[in-house]
Amino acid sequence: MRRAAKAAIVAAGAAAAAAAVERRFIAAPRYRGPITDHFDGERFHNRDPISQSRGSFLKWMMNRNRGHWDDWTDAPFGPPPPRRAGEGELRVTFINHATTLLQLDGLNILTDPIWSDRTSPVGFAGPRRHRPPGIRFEDLPPIDVVLVSHNHYDHLDIPTLKRLRGCNIITPLGNAALMRRHGISATEVDWWESRGPITAVPAQHFCARGMSDRNRNLWSGFAIASRFGNVYFAGDSGWGSHFDEIARRFQPIRLALLPIGAYLPRWFMHPVHIDPAQAVEAHFVLKAQTSIAIHFGCFALGDDGQFESVRDLRAALAANGNPRFWILESGEGRDIPPCD
Repeated sequence: MRRAAKAAIVAAGAAAAAAAVERRFIAAPRYRGPITDHFDGERFHNRDPISQSRGSFLKWMMNRNRGHWDDWTDAPFGPPPPRRAGEGELRVTFINHATTLLQLDGLNILTDPIWSDRTSPVGFAGPRRHRPPGIRFEDLPPIDVVLVSHNHYDHLDIPTLKRLRGCNIITPLGNAALMRRHGISATEVDWWESRGPITAVPAQHFCARGMSDRNRNLWSGFAIASRFGNVYFAGDSGWGSHFDEIARRFQPIRLALLPIGAYLPRWFMHPVHIDPAQAVEAHFVLKAQTSIAIHFGCFALGDDGQFESVRDLRAALAANGNPRFWILESGEGRDIPPCD
C-alpha cells in the first residue's frame, strides 16, 4: 500500500508538471476583455452553437478511416508573382493549404501563411507536408498585410510569421499575445471591426494550441473592401448563418476563398469545416462572382484523402451548373475578372 501510494504521488506530480509545461510553452495565453455576444469573459463561442461531446475527439482517434495520401508529391515552384497589382486589378496566387497571395489596389496581402514542413508545436512530429509550397518564400513580392484567421498550427505558423516580422499582421482577439511570446507584433480585431479596408468577420470554428486553452482566443474570416468589388477569405469554417450576414454586408463579392478540405468524418468535422458541396452552397449564398478552393491537398488533417475534396467539389459544381469556382494548382496565379 505504501509503495502504491508513493507511486500515485509521483504520477500526480508528473502530471502536474506536464500540465504546467503545457500551459507555459504550448497553450496560447488567454484573452482578457469585456463580455460580448460571443465572449463570456472566459471563452469565445460561435453564434450558432456547436454540438460536440467532450469524448468526440477520442472517439474519432479510436475509429479513424483515413483516405489515401501520396507520401510526397514533388512539384516545381511556381513563377514569382508580379510585384504589385494596380488599382482595380485583382490577382490571387494559391501557394497551398490556406496560404494565398492577394494583390489588389496596390496592396499585397498574405493569408494564413505557412512555409513550415509540419503543423505542430514541434518540428519532428505532427501533420507534415505532402507537397512543397507553391512558390518559394524568397520569391514573394513586398508584403503589406498578413491575415491570420485563428491559432491552429496550420494557420498561425510561428516560424513563417517570424520571417514576416515588420509586416502589418492582423488577427482576431487574443492571438497577438501568443505572437508577442515569439517576438512578433500583431494588431487584434474583433468580429466586424476594421483596420483600413480589412474587416474581421465571423466564422464557425474554434481555437486551441494545447489541451487547456480551447476557445480562449477568437477565430475569424476576413473581408477586404475595394470599390472594384470585395474579397472574402473564410479561413476555417463550418456552415453557419454568418455566410448570409457577410453576403448582406459586403456586396459585391468579387472573390471568395473557400475551404474544401479536412471535412471527413462528417459526424465529427461538420460543426467546424464545410465540405465541398457546402463550399458551392456558400458560393451562391455569398453571391460571389468568382470563388477559389483553399485548404486542401497539402496537410492530412481529416480522414478525407488527398484528392477526395477536389473530386467532391467538381461533382458539386457539375450538379449546380458549373459556376465560376476555380481549383488552382499550387503556385498558380490568376487574374480575377471584374464584377459583372
